[in-house]
Amino acid sequence: MQLLYLVIAVKTLLCVSDSYTIRSSVSWAVTNDVVDEELDTHSDEAPAVLVDNIGIWKQAYPSSVYRDDSEKKPDQISKTEDVSSASRVFSYRMEEVKAKAPSSVPTPPPHEDTARVARYMAHYSDWGHLATISTQEQIKGLPFGNIFSVSDGPADNSTGVPYFYVTPMDNTVTDLRSFPYASLTFSEAEGDFCRTQVYDPEDPRCARLTLTGKMVEVGPDELDFAKEAMFSRHPVMKKWPPGHKWFFMKLVLQQVWLQDWVGGVSVIALEEYFKATPF
Repeated sequence: MQLLYLVIAVKTLLCVSDSYTIRSSVSWAVTNDVVDEELDTHSDEAPAVLVDNIGIWKQAYPSSVYRDDSEKKPDQISKTEDVSSASRVFSYRMEEVKAKAPSSVPTPPPHEDTARVARYMAHYSDWGHLATISTQEQIKGLPFGNIFSVSDGPADNSTGVPYFYVTPMDNTVTDLRSFPYASLTFSEAEGDFCRTQVYDPEDPRCARLTLTGKMVEVGPDELDFAKEAMFSRHPVMKKWPPGHKWFFMKLVLQQVWLQDWVGGVSVIALEEYFKATPF
């Protein structure tokens, strides 16, 4: 009987293997066409992503798909011609996104200088967690959190005001059009400081900053600065699919909440926050 069970299990595994590949103990359903294509491990280009009409960046393709036609196999051209349009492809070369050198981010200000700590985190954080009131049917009226790339200005020009580059296709933007208020949270755990100090992300000494206010669309007089702020810090955004109708927003602050040490939190006056500098 045990032998029979073993035979059945082996046959089942062989059947499953016809449509899945195993990598690092994780399985993905794939087609025979995808299996036939090899991922170019020597390429310096990140995997490109196909954009369709029902979502954001749905289906991934290896970078070899986007080479010149002369480099493609004859039977590959017809299979990939529908993703060759630059307007529908999210793709970039890795060298365009430079990793921050350790020396480019100074050590945090003293924890008792709360306004400076808040400005430091707002400026040197590349991304944050934005919480809105959901309009999605199943969780309507409940909190909904999402991750966004942010910038409060170019590297040498901090404003303290977070800017965003967003698309109407995002659930968060739909939420904001219904109720424009949101909270943006940063954690010092994003960088190396908490890790080198062996601070858990929830340790009060690993600072947390929450900026709350009203999300508004950036006006024409501020548009050039918003572009410089976002694209200088996130250059890949310049090549995001234009069909998604990207636009710029900013958070007009109403409260600055900070925990950067044991013993309680600080609600920093806006005047003190904007007067401080992160440098």
